[in-house]
Amino acid sequence: MATPKDLRSFLEAIEASGDLVTVTDEIDWDQELSGIGRLACERNGPAFMFTNVKDYAPDWRVTTNPIATWRRMAVALGLPADTPVRELYAVYAEREQNSIPPLLVNDAPCKEVVIPADKVDLFDLPVPMVHDGDGGRYLGTWDLVVSKDADTGWVNWGMYRFMVHNERYLTGYPRPTSHLGKMLLEGYVPSDKPMPIAIVIGADVPSHLAAAATFQLNGDEANLAGGLGERAVELVKCETSDLYVPANAEIVIEAEVLPNGIAQEGPYGEYPGYRSGEMGDALCARVTAITHRRDPIHTLDTTGFMDSSATTTSISGAIAIRRRLEKHGVPVVDVYVPPEGGVHLAIVSVSRGGAAVAKKVVEVLTARRALMSKIIVVDDDVDVFNIPQVLHAFATKCHPERGTHIHTYTGRANALTPAYSQQERAARLGASVAFDVTWPPEWPREVTPVRATLDQMYTKDVQDRVLARWKALGL
Repeated sequence: MATPKDLRSFLEAIEASGDLVTVTDEIDWDQELSGIGRLACERNGPAFMFTNVKDYAPDWRVTTNPIATWRRMAVALGLPADTPVRELYAVYAEREQNSIPPLLVNDAPCKEVVIPADKVDLFDLPVPMVHDGDGGRYLGTWDLVVSKDADTGWVNWGMYRFMVHNERYLTGYPRPTSHLGKMLLEGYVPSDKPMPIAIVIGADVPSHLAAAATFQLNGDEANLAGGLGERAVELVKCETSDLYVPANAEIVIEAEVLPNGIAQEGPYGEYPGYRSGEMGDALCARVTAITHRRDPIHTLDTTGFMDSSATTTSISGAIAIRRRLEKHGVPVVDVYVPPEGGVHLAIVSVSRGGAAVAKKVVEVLTARRALMSKIIVVDDDVDVFNIPQVLHAFATKCHPERGTHIHTYTGRANALTPAYSQQERAARLGASVAFDVTWPPEWPREVTPVRATLDQMYTKDVQDRVLARWKALGL
């Protein structure tokens, strides 16, 4: 199976696998459309394609939650829909190491319609009201934002939320510790220069995966996208800046972030599964052009519990954690970031445990910025992808006092963590905890409890006979 080359071929693929439902009845852009997508996330349901959005012409379509399930993630990587999660992790990790540079092209589907600045009206796009209580209609939920460092020329792709402020202005929330936030504050604000950006909607899925990936500073997400999709991403130059965007994208919003402009943004129901924070000051971006395909498809991630960002960050975040721990000498075996944890929980298995290892894990993972607030460290006989097994180990092996290791910090906490107070969010003050779910290394083997499971408390001969009988019974 080849990796789908663009959003449209991906939608065809998940329709063939039974993971896309098309709705032709009229659907209201004001919460009804996103409410259907939200319920699908919560019930592990399909993606949706809406072809009849209230107040909009039929040539505008909206699709929701492209990869909010492991089945759709598998199809996006060109694999069978029923591929196990562990194998998805392995495929992603392998392809991540085999980057493919992009190709520059002159003509592109995303240029089929070009709208100049004086004709721009963001309300011409079927931008939904995602949740009740949001500060406005959010255009950037499943997007790819291109920006360039003013000094080095390094190009970054990231996934950042953007809200429609009025017909021509957007307001957004890139955290100051994000790559885009650092570019703006360090390279453009001091010289009072506007920062060109391009908000790409409906690109090929590997490009969005690369934009959302936990990736190093000065990394090249276009190369990463090529590796993940196993083909070079075609890029085309923007109309109003020297930025390049995926040529097969559905919609491109070209804009410039004003260095001295501030607009109100939020609140918004975010990926941790809560509406965190209130309306506040955020960056202000003036749209300089819009280009799109004919019959364009707007993509929406109905952010919240179990959205597309959960699966995306599960894979890229877990692989980044594993590599970071390996680099610092932690005897890591496997890492899993469960989508149900809202990117606040990681499960790490190690070949050698104990308090010192658990403390080192939490210190390494909070050194620069701390997205994870809870880390469960288990022995390598616990399958990190088997949540019932992890929960059992946590409940029985983690000492309530000696097994809890808390690390506090200021200036690098995740401000979207629902448990933090407003004062803690403002100061980026937070804490991460490692739960030591490993047997103390000083315990003699003969006194270490044996797990009462088939594979641990029965002889190999009995195991084989039981499994054979199980299979013969058709179970």
